[in-house]
Amino acid sequence: MRLTTLGTGTISLSAERVCAGHLVQAGSVRLLLDCGSGVTHRLAQHGTAWRDITHVAFTHFHLDHVADFTSLVFAWKYADRPGRSAPLVVIGPEGTAAFLGRMADAFGDWLRTPGFDLTITEIAPGAAIDLGDGVTLAATKVPHTAESVAYSIVRGRGRIVYTGDTGYDPMFGEWARGTDLLLCECSLPSDLAIAEHLTPEQCGALAAAALPKHLVLTHFYPPVERTDMRAAIAAHYAGPVSLAVDGAEFDIEEG
Repeated sequence: MRLTTLGTGTISLSAERVCAGHLVQAGSVRLLLDCGSGVTHRLAQHGTAWRDITHVAFTHFHLDHVADFTSLVFAWKYADRPGRSAPLVVIGPEGTAAFLGRMADAFGDWLRTPGFDLTITEIAPGAAIDLGDGVTLAATKVPHTAESVAYSIVRGRGRIVYTGDTGYDPMFGEWARGTDLLLCECSLPSDLAIAEHLTPEQCGALAAAALPKHLVLTHFYPPVERTDMRAAIAAHYAGPVSLAVDGAEFDIEEG
């Protein structure tokens, strides 16, 4: 499996980081996790085969995680002649179908009938979905918005866990335990902490419970980047830590 961190920033506008979006390539599955503003350009910039995406999974409905989805569908419909014909599966928490319906009301019925088969699948916390070619996507509830979920992607013995946006929940560490790669939001320093996001210290505590082989941090607001995130995490977790940048790639063995 390969993870590409396409968008590692937030709604705090940055020349270096666009909003949230990450691509998992596993077998024939091309799974886009969130699709915030700027992600479509990162797909093109980094040579990613955006035309071959098979699944899009939303963690929640905040703008910095969904805004470029309409651009992506519009590109699939109109950027090439003929347009996309391959089916697409859109996955998300409860309310995803209604949310996409509101987007279609705003942007047009082409989002409902884009010229290819678009299936919407809502996943409940605790459930798992077979994405094909040996890839399984599972979800768990996380404390951010009412609908927010985190995802686990498994193929063979390889596993990636993505927190999406989340506040601190010690049970999440147990759910993610032993994952090969934990892609974890790290939004704010401790002096600006809020219940809906994680500080570096809380990321370290979650990693201490989850014991991932590799902790990869993302979703940085500028104030947290001015702190020593590695030192804060090292007080809790001794494993390898990466501060993701847009376009970084991480490979996970499946065997």
